[in-house]
Amino acid sequence: MNWVSGIVVYVIVWWLVLFCTLPLGIRPAQEGDVGRQSGAPANPRLWFKVMLTTAIASVLWGGIYLVIISDLISFRTP
Repeated sequence: MNWVSGIVVYVIVWWLVLFCTLPLGIRPAQEGDVGRQSGAPANPRLWFKVMLTTAIASVLWGGIYLVIISDLISFRTP
């Protein structure tokens, strides 16, 4: 794995994990909140979710990297 493919894999894993963490802790806004859609969250805590996503994606990427360099799964023909 070269550094370019490593970055591509990390970005893909990061976005997948972000979409999994977005629904965590969502509470709808109170009725009568001016300027908000009815389905908009009251406090989305996006920075917390970005940091959580980065931590989880880093661990997953490390596992993927270890599997690739150990040749447990090989996409090359023998």
